[in-house]
Amino acid sequence: MVLDDKFIGRHQWENVEQTPMPKDIPDVDEVGATSAPLLSASYFIGAKCKPYNDDFMLCKDEKNGGSVECLKEGRRVTRCAIDVLKQLNKHCFDEFKLHYTCLEQENHRLGNCRKAEQIFNKCVFTHLNLEKKIPEVKEQIHLKESKIFHGNGADAGLVKAFLAKKEEPTN
Repeated sequence: MVLDDKFIGRHQWENVEQTPMPKDIPDVDEVGATSAPLLSASYFIGAKCKPYNDDFMLCKDEKNGGSVECLKEGRRVTRCAIDVLKQLNKHCFDEFKLHYTCLEQENHRLGNCRKAEQIFNKCVFTHLNLEKKIPEVKEQIHLKESKIFHGNGADAGLVKAFLAKKEEPTN
């Protein structure tokens, strides 16, 4: 019986691809985020990484799906997404966490977290000059002042507590 970080007996504990990548394919880390932070950051990732994503989609279209032929382009998209997440964590960590925590608690319903989203969007625009824009939509729902659906109110409570904590003097 072998006891190390991956094996006990004959069973492999991690699902790790053992075949090395070809040398001409650049290495890239995994994004390493769960669904709520990815949903929270998705429009900003889309805005910042659009040129890389367009290249990737064009490659896939030209190569008839091209899963192997388009790995370089796909890895550029992944590196860009990782960079956006790092920048969000660096400049807007508290606002980002407020929004994705709300999304986790509200079953990923964006409409239930609009107040947290407004604070997050403002921070991202201020520090990264990125703006949330829903593609091919005339009226951006997240910018509407008089909304038909207001969520369950938990978002407003979270935002109120967040803003009160930010205004507290630090000793």
